[in-house]
Amino acid sequence: MPSALALRPADDRMAAAPDHPDWTPDWTDAAVLAATQAIAEGPLSAAAAGIDRGAYPLDLLGRLGDAGALGVHLDRHGARLGLSIAAMQAASRACGATGFLMWCHDVCGLYLEQSGNPALSGAVLDAHAAGRTFGGTALSNPMKAFAGIEPILLRARRVPGGYRVSGMLPWVSHIGPGQYCGAIAGVVGVGDTISHEIMFLLACDRAELRPCPHFSGMEGTSTWGVRVDDLFVGRDEIIADPARPLIGRIRGAFILLQCGMGLGVTEGSLDAMLAVEETLGHVNQFLDDRPDAIAAELAELRARVMRLAETPYDGSTDYLIDVLDARAQTSELALRASQSALLHQGARGYLMSAAPQRRIREAHFVAIVTPAIKHLRWEMARLSRETLPASEGGRA
Repeated sequence: MPSALALRPADDRMAAAPDHPDWTPDWTDAAVLAATQAIAEGPLSAAAAGIDRGAYPLDLLGRLGDAGALGVHLDRHGARLGLSIAAMQAASRACGATGFLMWCHDVCGLYLEQSGNPALSGAVLDAHAAGRTFGGTALSNPMKAFAGIEPILLRARRVPGGYRVSGMLPWVSHIGPGQYCGAIAGVVGVGDTISHEIMFLLACDRAELRPCPHFSGMEGTSTWGVRVDDLFVGRDEIIADPARPLIGRIRGAFILLQCGMGLGVTEGSLDAMLAVEETLGHVNQFLDDRPDAIAAELAELRARVMRLAETPYDGSTDYLIDVLDARAQTSELALRASQSALLHQGARGYLMSAAPQRRIREAHFVAIVTPAIKHLRWEMARLSRETLPASEGGRA
């Protein structure tokens, strides 16, 4: 999914945003949502087809950052995870790829803030939260490695003053020259075994970026293969050492934020159904997953996600299972809604340029991006087994 267009900096207004430590943005809930919706319904909607084909919307992400849509989930801006999800939903309603980029950016901000590293949690984080600089996440492989699905691909060796890291990640999104991402490497100890993992901020200018194969959509997410060879990682780049306690702390927020993508793709699909209701409702009434049914499920699921977003750092197993289940249901609803939208629109929805055609691909992406539906169900099954009482006398 490499960008087909050259990387574009954020607009001049964003580049000139204040860096003074006492500056506080006017990011009220109402202001953030209003500005995000204006961007989504205007320039983002107009650009969505081009983004699907490969235009990387850094300029629009800069505007979303200025509006607060990329920073309100952080503790320093009120820990308003629900507002962040709502903003992501508004953007994803117009363009699922942009919603995904917002998620990549949001979780990278979480890493920086939760690091406790002054080199990362001060001015660096302020610029990131305001969309003046851009960074994503390289945690697809580590999350699957932690679940026992695949081996960890980056390896680190301890050296004086830090670590040396080598390895290759097949695809990392929302990165490019001058950008960065949060990454995890397994520390090789005695006998070449992994003693623990470290998390660090990887500057893309210090890595080799390799083009990825072309995917069926979402091409504007600036996704690259990343290779590092004997890269030195010092204390100023360390996010967590060891990494697992931090990942355990933010895992719920990491997964829950993704729901904004699926909710938005579902809402965009609902829009497409309603757009043809007046002219095709007399025959569409015989289809499954009609607009009223999808709208009711969407409202119920959104309310559930927002309740979970009130306590994103709840460390209980029951809470995490609820988060995983909500995320899985979000994927499943997006899949059903996007398919139904295409069926409601008929041939006009099957045109390559049609929004329902694009949303089919976006919904599939929501369902396979880490954690994919199968990964979510794997984790729910594992956690449920761990919480079941031991059987006695041969009977459960």
